[in-house]
Amino acid sequence: MCLINFQFQKHPNYKLIIAANRDEFYKRPTAQADFWLDEPTILAGRDLLGNGTWLGITLNGRFAALTNYRDPAHMANDKTTRGEIITHYLSGDMSATDYLKSLDEKKNDYNGFNLIIGSADELFYYNNIEGPIVNITSGTYGLSNHFLNTPWPKVTNGKKMLHDYVLNEQLIEPEALFTILSHDLIAEDSLLPKTGIDIELERQLSSLFIKTEAYGTRSSTVLLVDRQNNVTFLERTYENGVFKNDRHFTFVIQ
Repeated sequence: MCLINFQFQKHPNYKLIIAANRDEFYKRPTAQADFWLDEPTILAGRDLLGNGTWLGITLNGRFAALTNYRDPAHMANDKTTRGEIITHYLSGDMSATDYLKSLDEKKNDYNGFNLIIGSADELFYYNNIEGPIVNITSGTYGLSNHFLNTPWPKVTNGKKMLHDYVLNEQLIEPEALFTILSHDLIAEDSLLPKTGIDIELERQLSSLFIKTEAYGTRSSTVLLVDRQNNVTFLERTYENGVFKNDRHFTFVIQ
């Protein structure tokens, strides 16, 4: 997952509103969102290479989402796959804070990551670059491949578009959130972050929706949890940057 814009505990009708894009190499094998056969309470897509996931929710309301931290200095080939971080939380019964404390003890096992974890009632943010554990308060947020609310163009734009849309809408239309996630405007060079990669690639990665020759937005996820604990989970999948299909799930948190 490379972009997560979300609003938490601020809307009168929704506890949690999430609009997120997963960016990955087109060739990396991936299963579309579904309830897992080996963990039937988990609803998530699945990375078939590492066997983990980037965003998921369970029937009892446990939620987690992860982005990578973009910095070549924080990349090594001998690290544990980050996708297991989400899987272990969703399949377990530890509280979010206890899980994060245990994760902090082995944070160097992983390449750099950002993690949003908890439920629609209580959310926390953690990264293994600087820490600490942050209790997320009500508001609108954006997270890409740096820290929470770092003002990269895609984060700032996505956060503003989400805020402006939900501000006056009593009923959130998922299609409006997918429209936000499909925004493909490249940022001006003066606004680009310096993350240690080539400037041309930095440009290509600056939009909310990414499409390059070999890498880009593989799926977009809209997740809504209303005040009655009704969950709406939609995943829009792309193949080489072109729409493939939609998957739609609804349930009530147990």
